[in-house]
Amino acid sequence: MQKEQLTLLRQFVGACKANPQLLHSPELNFFKEWLESQGATIPAAEKKEASNEPAQEEKEEEKPTKSPEPAAEPAAEPQKQEPESEEEVESDLDLDELDGIIKDEDETSLEMGDETIEVTDEMLELSNDKRSAAMGAKNDGNLDECITLFTEAIKNNPVSASLYAKRAQVLITMKKPNAAIKDCDKAISINKDSAAPYKWRGRAYRMLGDYLKAFHDFQTSNGLDYDDSVHEWLNEVKANAKKIMEHNRKYERLHEERERKNKIKEAKRRREEAQKEYERQQREQQQSSAGGFPGGFPGGFPGGFPGGMPGGMGGGMGQGMGGGMPEGASGGGMPDFSALFSDPELMGAMQDPEVMAAFQDVSKNPENIKKYENNPKVKNVIEKLQSKFGGAGGAK
Repeated sequence: MQKEQLTLLRQFVGACKANPQLLHSPELNFFKEWLESQGATIPAAEKKEASNEPAQEEKEEEKPTKSPEPAAEPAAEPQKQEPESEEEVESDLDLDELDGIIKDEDETSLEMGDETIEVTDEMLELSNDKRSAAMGAKNDGNLDECITLFTEAIKNNPVSASLYAKRAQVLITMKKPNAAIKDCDKAISINKDSAAPYKWRGRAYRMLGDYLKAFHDFQTSNGLDYDDSVHEWLNEVKANAKKIMEHNRKYERLHEERERKNKIKEAKRRREEAQKEYERQQREQQQSSAGGFPGGFPGGFPGGFPGGMPGGMGGGMGQGMGGGMPEGASGGGMPDFSALFSDPELMGAMQDPEVMAAFQDVSKNPENIKKYENNPKVKNVIEKLQSKFGGAGGAK
């Protein structure tokens, strides 16, 4: 033991000899029980004079040695996703409805050719004959007959994109845009570099009021083979198509921004949960390693009681305390534990995780106290503890 520790131990023993009633202080109850377990005889406690203060207050003064249970952390509420407001994204979409929009169409199912068959010369010749007859029926205004003849031509030459496109053109005339789109899709699957299927599919989309798809098909058609009529139709749907494109861009930006905000909120929520869990574990660790004092005396006080009361005291007060209580404070005798435990500022500070972490750090290595010289929070607690224990440093 160091000289300063022996000095403090001697002062404590002297204080107990002079006033054995000091051992009946609630704060030293653990020490009195240890002495009795070693065979020491402790003088009976003197009866206190009646106090005007209520008994409840005395009970509360006996409780500071128990660390208060931390308040239960409220369960984190799951992060709510901001709802997509359809009204918000639709409010700026104001289209000019063009004339000739088809809203009701009779369902038409036309026969498609079998692309797996081998087209012979005879079949090709027959297909051409049917095609010519279909064009004649169209010129005569017999559109149903025209469709029938084009279907026969397709069956004999099912790999002709041109035949599907021509039948689609007749379907457009008959105001059957959905049936025309099916024929155009088939034609494009056979030959994606043919302009006619895009032309008539674009026209079908325009008739259905799908201006953006019509715009793209007209652009593709004229990119493959320029046509004045297609250019005219393109300009007709252009204004509405631009509005739709701007609307879609605005919606995508809005959606991306909401996704970004939701990700930030979710990351923040997870960080907060992780922080709360870390703080909870720190509190449990401090309470399991600390003594009775709220938050514990991790390692001890700078300049006073560093390390608690290790060792043992053989036989009782008169036989000395071999290795017992470490030293620290050099003057003033036994510290006033009642004042120590009733100091709200000190008690609050000992609940501060930062202060307790500093005390644990110093307890592991006293040299680490230098790290906290510029930390006013830790420094103030150290100075207050030193003042409570009669000043730090001990006799040199």
